[in-house]
Amino acid sequence: MNPITMMQAAGRIKIFQEQHPKAIAFIKSLSENDLREGTVIELKITTPEGKEAVSNIRLTKDDVETFRILKNTGMTNENR
Repeated sequence: MNPITMMQAAGRIKIFQEQHPKAIAFIKSLSENDLREGTVIELKITTPEGKEAVSNIRLTKDDVETFRILKNTGMTNENR
């Protein structure tokens, strides 16, 4: 990944953390047993007009590893 893009992503993550502390608290509350292979994550999007879209993914070993890396890189640290 381009270093400039990485810096931009880090900045956006910081803004997301500041604007959505409940989302970060939710991620932090998940244990290793919650995010294991076979776990289903469901996303529901509701637009301001009321239109809804729902999708889900079943976690693979690779997905679990990605979440582990994100947690270990400090993405969910409150001090960032």
